Amino acid sequence: MGGGGSALRVCADHRGGINWLSLSPDGQRLLTGSEDGTARLWSTADGTCCALLQGHESYVTFCQLEDEAAFTCSADCTIRKWDVLTGQCLQVFRGHTSIVNRILVADNQLFSSSYDRTACAWSMDRGQVAQEFRGHRNCVLTLAYTGAPWVEEAMAGGLLVTGSTDGTAKVWQVASGCCHQTLRGHTGAVLCLVLDAPGRTAFTGSTDATVRAWDILSGQQLRVFREHQGSVICLELVNRHVYSGSADRTVKCWLADTGERVRTFTAHRHSVSALKYHAGTLFTGSGDARARAFDAQSGALRRVFRGHAFVINCIQVHGQVLYTASHDGALRLWDVRGLPPPRAAAPKRSLSRLFSNKVGCAAAPLPPA
Repeated sequence: MGGGGSALRVCADHRGGINWLSLSPDGQRLLTGSEDGTARLWSTADGTCCALLQGHESYVTFCQLEDEAAFTCSADCTIRKWDVLTGQCLQVFRGHTSIVNRILVADNQLFSSSYDRTACAWSMDRGQVAQEFRGHRNCVLTLAYTGAPWVEEAMAGGLLVTGSTDGTAKVWQVASGCCHQTLRGHTGAVLCLVLDAPGRTAFTGSTDATVRAWDILSGQQLRVFREHQGSVICLELVNRHVYSGSADRTVKCWLADTGERVRTFTAHRHSVSALKYHAGTLFTGSGDARARAFDAQSGALRRVFRGHAFVINCIQVHGQVLYTASHDGALRLWDVRGLPPPRAAAPKRSLSRLFSNKVGCAAAPLPPA
């Protein structure tokens, strides 16, 4: 296992903790949203700050970066759309009456969730609420959307799935705003969710220490994943495997179709706060202020990335670089070259082919793992 080494670059321009980090679909830019009420755009080519996005009147809770526009939401109850080239605010979306927790841009639609117990779909042209999804009895935290062909056949506009601190998830018909199903079974807040759209399945993680699988059309609970000893904070769904990060300091890998636990990733000294699977490697961020790289197939710890002072809230991987954003206000860039190739049954490919060369951060490689 390699040591932490030093970061390729430390970007400490924010004056407050970074709550979220988003990578553009084309991989050319990063967007960070901060407690200081601003967002910043960064170039993945050299890690420089391209634009400062100012205008929110309170902290930025979440952000999403598209190729041509950036979106941020805030405790000031608004969502903002920004020009990625100039940093100019293009639109302000007003309508929520409390903190906006999450936003989601999908199928040319903008969705949001809020502490005001609602989720919304917005008209991109007018900046107004086009549909309100009302029915949760408490804060709406997390969002997922599917517009898969099988959905469109029955319900034009797709399906929105929301998770709430009321212990339920709900499936909504976007076009009508009607609740299609309420997914009941958790005994604690639903903190995270991922969709397997082709399989018509939602996976939810909760403070009740379980992950649950649901049929989103019928609302039936399909299976319960029960081995965690603390809240399930984050989920990743990759190659028919569900990865769950927990307050019990572990990540568990489950077979999505059966619920069988196939491995546990240990070594964290605090809650696991972020997950990202990339090219056979599972990267994690933790409340112990460290990021880690594990061989996803064997569960072996390959590298520890040390340097942050507080919890890592979000991670992204692009090319040969790992990006970590922390409550300490810093964005750090790490070299992930030298990690052993994944032990997968798939045809062997070299790291030079697994990783693209779009990122041009020149620096000495970290010590080999």
